[in-house]
Amino acid sequence: MSRRVDHQVASPDLARRLVAELVGTGLLVTVVVGSGIAAQKLSPGQTGLQLLENSTATVFGLGVLILLFGPVSGAHFNPVVSAADWALGRRAGTGLRGREVASYLAAQVVGGIAGAVLANAMFDLAPLQTATTARASAGLWLGEVVATGGLIAVIFALARTGRAGLSAATVGCYIGAAYWFTSSTSFANPAVTVGRMFSDTFAGIAPASAPGFIVAQLLGGLLGIGLVVVLYPDASRAAGDVMTSPAATASRTGAT
Repeated sequence: MSRRVDHQVASPDLARRLVAELVGTGLLVTVVVGSGIAAQKLSPGQTGLQLLENSTATVFGLGVLILLFGPVSGAHFNPVVSAADWALGRRAGTGLRGREVASYLAAQVVGGIAGAVLANAMFDLAPLQTATTARASAGLWLGEVVATGGLIAVIFALARTGRAGLSAATVGCYIGAAYWFTSSTSFANPAVTVGRMFSDTFAGIAPASAPGFIVAQLLGGLLGIGLVVVLYPDASRAAGDVMTSPAATASRTGAT
């Protein structure tokens, strides 16, 4: 039977999904920035140990956030994921609509900034900061292309092959690994990149460095979409299908 999503009936209303994306992206940035601040305090001068602490917290935090918010919004927390969701699903009418992508992006960016401010405040730092860590080189940009392309491929491979139950662990593990095997420590997310501009701490990125990262992430997203199309030609299922339980997926898509 047809797997076209009826957004008016099957999906949670847009307002609830935007709240989920705003809060979820905000908490993700809080996890990334907050654990980076804690790592600096706990392991001063030990960069490798700091990165281990930061990446470990991110793996666990991301997995929990996917489980918490996935059934509502698909737990994108990432404009590239939302854009890929639209691009891969538009022929079959699955995934997000164009106006929903714009709304998701706005919620994600606002959430990312708020998450950094919250992390700063929790550690008694000035809530509003501007990061000074420069991250600009061809190697770092290439790292972001690889990190983001791989993320898109992982998410939509799971969606295409019906392995939704593995999504929280798999996506979390991929990001945790990419912290270490990419030169950029795997930002892989424009909204998170913007959020990290607002904390002058371990996870921060200087505003002048952010555009290069975002361009690389968009390029990586395009390459990831291309890989998914080659490997899974019928990749019309939405990202929400990978971020929810099988039962929730059936409800959202009208499957029996």
